[in-house]
Amino acid sequence: MKNIALIIAVCCLVAGCAMSRSIPVGQTLTASEEEQMLWRRAQEEQEAIDGSGLLYQDTEIENYLYQIAKKLQTNSISADISFQIKVIKDPKLNAFALPNGVIYIHTGILAHMENEAQLAALLAHEMTHCTHQHSLKTLRNIKNRGQAKSATIRELAQLLGITGSIASINGYTRELETEADRVGLDLVVKANYDPNEVLKLFELLKQENEIEGVAEPYFFGTHPKVQQRIENVNRWLAENNRGKIKGSKNTIKFQSRMSRIMLENARLDLQQGKFFIAQSTVKKYLNVNPNDAQAYFLLGEIFRQRGWKNDSVAAINNYEKSISLNPSFAESYKAMGLIHYKDGETHRAKKYFESCLLLSPNTADKAYIQRYLKLCAANGEG
Repeated sequence: MKNIALIIAVCCLVAGCAMSRSIPVGQTLTASEEEQMLWRRAQEEQEAIDGSGLLYQDTEIENYLYQIAKKLQTNSISADISFQIKVIKDPKLNAFALPNGVIYIHTGILAHMENEAQLAALLAHEMTHCTHQHSLKTLRNIKNRGQAKSATIRELAQLLGITGSIASINGYTRELETEADRVGLDLVVKANYDPNEVLKLFELLKQENEIEGVAEPYFFGTHPKVQQRIENVNRWLAENNRGKIKGSKNTIKFQSRMSRIMLENARLDLQQGKFFIAQSTVKKYLNVNPNDAQAYFLLGEIFRQRGWKNDSVAAINNYEKSISLNPSFAESYKAMGLIHYKDGETHRAKKYFESCLLLSPNTADKAYIQRYLKLCAANGEG
């Protein structure tokens, strides 16, 4: 079984589901019973994920995602499915769909996209998993494999349920993933988006993985592999000169809508020590919001925490930029205090710590800052 770490993470998300009735993999069910049980399990997993505290909740962004999905659904074979698009606070480049039409997109993949056409490509792919009943087909495929891997399959099925979560871990079969890619491309074209952005999405995320030196993301790491999918899209674009279609990209609109997610995901990447990706994301954010004090503060944090040669100078420059844009932004004063204290400049550190408490007297870090002020006093700066 691959991606054990993700299985553990999903288990934590859906722990509440483990106590409910599991799908009896070895039991013969009618097609209708299988579908009803699959739907019920999807609802249980949705409730567990939604109650986990991991959702990025922003009504404006959710409405924007829904409108794109609605535009794509106009040409779908199942226009009666009620899709919901939700965002999970996670820097992994991932997305998955539950069979009841609920699609979860990680902040990581949204932060790395460049335009609405690429977002439409991802949504179209996940929507196809729903409309073409790929989870139900996966369930039946697992049940028809026989006893060769029955223990592993049964344990996983009982714990997580046979829904989109299993697909997000182990991936659908090569055939189902290829179908989702192909049908998704058709939906993108029919919705008047630039189909070349489908290819660019794959290439962009493959490049990001190579730069960061990480394994393929789960959404793009299932069968077939990324390179195979790039080759498939290239071939499909060549059919009927699709590659010459000049559809919409809506770059400015997309970047404006996703700017807050960019900053949120940069913070998540920083927490995981992914300094390069966090830095590039903040810079992309600043292209849209050039006068945001929080963004410059975050850049300062990236340099301060990375700690390479000359990073302290870069950190101070960004903190000072943050303060110049918003003189009341207390976090930048605290950070300046920390960096000056580390450099042995306790007199400067004391002034910044005092300014932080003056601006934010009830900050959650009050005791932490007061401790540093005592240390400064102990060094003759009282």
